[in-house]
Parts: sequence; structure tokens; C-alpha cells
Amino acid sequence: MEKAYIHPTADVSKDAKIGSNTKVWHQCQVRENAVIGDNCIIGKNVYIDHDVKICSNVKIQNNCSIYHGCEIEGGVFIGPHVCLTNDKTPRAITGNGTLKEDKDWEVNKILVKEGASIGAGSVLLPGIMIGEFAMIGAGSVVTKNVPDHALVYGNPAKIEGYVDKNGKKVKDK
Repeated sequence: MEKAYIHPTADVSKDAKIGSNTKVWHQCQVRENAVIGDNCIIGKNVYIDHDVKICSNVKIQNNCSIYHGCEIEGGVFIGPHVCLTNDKTPRAITGNGTLKEDKDWEVNKILVKEGASIGAGSVLLPGIMIGEFAMIGAGSVVTKNVPDHALVYGNPAKIEGYVDKNGKKVKDK
């Protein structure tokens, strides 16, 4: 197996674990305790927060943000400019006006299951699960769980059909 390739401009924590034959491209940031499996491609300017888990054979295209509390299973495709969030009630300050600290908010997880695809420019809100081989259309805002093989798109994303493992539509909603 080949060693991981990390571009010289990438900022990868010494406490991150990067699998063999994985490529981390220009200006990426991979935070402490992030785990990235084998044979992954992490495109230019991707941000992977601390404690994120990414399994093998995942492709994350340019300019994505994946915040802690996210887990991505094997074979997942994440298109450019996708954001996986983790805070259902984001605020910079508390009710009394002081700057929020880690203890002042609750992380809500996102799980993206095996083989799923997330189209360019999509936003996934926290506390959801994307099913196996599901397909999220470009520009979607995903606010709730997506079943296995479902094709969803829109704002908010709604089920518009079902796809096979190759992404071909096999059934209307």
C-alpha cells in the first residue's frame, strides 16, 4: 500500500490519522483526532473538524466543510461546496451576551451511510442520517433523515424517487 499524499500547503494535525493511498490536496485543514480511511481523495480547501470519522474510498470535492459530530461511511461522494453542520441553534453569544464557549452548545451528529452521494452546494442540517446509496441533488437543504436509495432534492429536500447503487433512477416517489 502507498503512503498517504499530503500536499505541502495542507494543514494536517499531527494527531489526525490518514489512511494509505489517501490524497489530501491544496490548503486543506484536517484537525486533531480526525480519522480518514484508505483510498480517499480530499479536494482543495476542504475543512475536516476535530474527531470527524471518514471511512475508506470517500471522495470529498473542493471547498467542503465537515464539522465535528459527522461520520462518513465508505464509498461516499461529497460534491463541491457541501457543508455538513453540527449546531441546531447557532449563536455567537449566550442569552446574557457573553461569547459562547464549547460548554454552551450541544453537538448534533450527522451520519452519511455507505455509498451515498451529496450534490454540489448542498447543506445538511445536524441530527440526521443519510441512508445507504441515497442521492442528494445539487443545492439541496437536507433537514431530516433520508432513507436508503432515496433521491432527494430541493429546499427543504424531499423524496423525488429512488436510485440503484449506480445512481440510476429506478422508481418515482
